[in-house]
Amino acid sequence: MQQSEEATMPMDLRAESQASEGLLVQEDVYLTSGVHIGTQQKSADMRPFIFKVRNDGLYVLNIKRTDERLRVGSRFLAKFEPMQVLAVSARQYGQKPVKVFAKHTGTSELAGRFVPGSMTNPGIDGFVEPDVLLVTDPAADIQALHEAVNIGIPVVGLCDANNETRNVDLVIPTNNKGRRALAVIYWLLTREMLKAWGQLEREEDYKLTIEDFEATL
Repeated sequence: MQQSEEATMPMDLRAESQASEGLLVQEDVYLTSGVHIGTQQKSADMRPFIFKVRNDGLYVLNIKRTDERLRVGSRFLAKFEPMQVLAVSARQYGQKPVKVFAKHTGTSELAGRFVPGSMTNPGIDGFVEPDVLLVTDPAADIQALHEAVNIGIPVVGLCDANNETRNVDLVIPTNNKGRRALAVIYWLLTREMLKAWGQLEREEDYKLTIEDFEATL
């Protein structure tokens, strides 16, 4: 029988996950940005993160699980040297959030088309050797995901209701197609990583806004 993701998660991450209480932001921020709105298809992998299915057939993600995984994911990513964290997004609405995230956390990013071999072929321009990969969508970022698996580094993935997650080590359930939803997720990841590094003592000192991360139409 296949183990659940929680069962295979490192003990320190499981403890953080179970200890999470409250929400990182007001629930309305998640709801009005559509973070919880999934797709009309549901994968077996994402079943634990589904709250319900709407009358129109859209699967609704569990906001509490999203919030919990944002906490765990940001703490996990913050364990690495910033430049060794690589964030990628082939999706248009994820490209600006990834760039702003990288700018303010000091991490690396590859926004737009991922050139095959970027993590496996030292001979190509733009070759990178990250220690951890953050994908905006495991389906759209499949080339980067495959290369991460090939070189044996962990993957943190923003996963929608329809995503397959077998090669994602840490799932953050969210709408990974919406412009506002992706802005909120990367805005929170940035804030929480800065807090984990001790670079942000008080949340009120965090001056970036969701709009700063939001892709233009």
